[in-house]
Amino acid sequence: MDISPIVLSIPIFFILIGLELIVQHFSKRKLYRVNDAITNLSCGITSQITGVFIKIVTIALYQFIYENFSLLVIPTNWWTITILFMSADMLYYWGHRMSHQINLFWGSHVVHHQSEDYNLSVALRQSSFQTIWTFGFYLPLAFIGFETMTFVLITVFITLYQFWIHTETIGKLGWIEYVLNTPSHHRVHHGRDPKYIDKNHAGTFIIWDKMFGTYQEEEETPTYGITKPVNSWNPIWANFDYYSILFKQILGTPGLMNKLGILFNKPGWRPKSLGGYQPAPSVDKLTYTKYNEHPSFKVNIYVLFQFLITLIVASYFLFQQNSFNITQKSLFAILIVSYVLNCGGLLERKSWVLPSEWVKYLILIWLSYLIYGFSTITIGSFLYSFISITWLYYIKSEVDHNTQIDVAKS
Repeated sequence: MDISPIVLSIPIFFILIGLELIVQHFSKRKLYRVNDAITNLSCGITSQITGVFIKIVTIALYQFIYENFSLLVIPTNWWTITILFMSADMLYYWGHRMSHQINLFWGSHVVHHQSEDYNLSVALRQSSFQTIWTFGFYLPLAFIGFETMTFVLITVFITLYQFWIHTETIGKLGWIEYVLNTPSHHRVHHGRDPKYIDKNHAGTFIIWDKMFGTYQEEEETPTYGITKPVNSWNPIWANFDYYSILFKQILGTPGLMNKLGILFNKPGWRPKSLGGYQPAPSVDKLTYTKYNEHPSFKVNIYVLFQFLITLIVASYFLFQQNSFNITQKSLFAILIVSYVLNCGGLLERKSWVLPSEWVKYLILIWLSYLIYGFSTITIGSFLYSFISITWLYYIKSEVDHNTQIDVAKS
């Protein structure tokens, strides 16, 4: 497979997000916040970039098991594809469920739940490392004998299906609610209210939750997010925040078995000597406010422009990745990560973002020259970098984190 179907679907994702923004405008509902949406999309970009490297290993592992240890040779036809689809969807359920039950796994999956909004951009907010922990749940399919590329396409479809259910614009869907995962079911899954936590883990079919005792119907409107908000627009830190919390908990927990318990028990677990399990706190909907720190209008315009360039560079890389060698791919990954990192830093008005922007533009010019030599692309990269740096220093005083920060509570 030259290009992932998920990458090919990027234009469709943005068309649907655009339609949801139109609904927001005419309905006067506050579905999107610019800072949150940029962070969601930035997490999705970093996930796709790391996936270029991680999926090579995971798919190779599946293929190795299929070629050397499969019990059967299963032909590819409509009924074996149906069996594969149902099996993969059930295994997705268990992998997803364990991502909520095992602290080590939750440390990566938590990224998807960090947003305090619920819209289609949240569907793209994915961890850069979750595949490492959950791919093993699919390996029984390789041992049974389901062909690799058919398996990959089925799991991609299961992933793509879940895009449309991340919306508040679609209510309950009648009889469909009994069989398929829907926006209503998945809103429950993203709720941080105690009654909604660890419910509705389904991918495509909600029947797994009903069969295995994790189903919860949507009743009152969920409060979205996690019990300890990350309170950051930094998409890189979003991938490491919970692991930093785990590390501190492990250091403060006596005994090897208790330390392992922190890693492999469910979130909130503590040894009895430290008070025992700590359940999720209830949410006071009257006093609850979303994290909504943002800079001035001028900085926001600069960030939006740079994020547009980020989307162009990342899309170009993802569509053209097979034409680059490993060194060029690595440099592209570093460049794109620096783009999303700096967008987050600008939204938070961090002082380190100014020198980091210089590094980003130097990498861009170097990479352009490395791939295309002294060409119009390299000259264009230089001119764009020069204009951006000039613009950045024009608004430098408004980027300075020591100035008063505008904090709006939604």
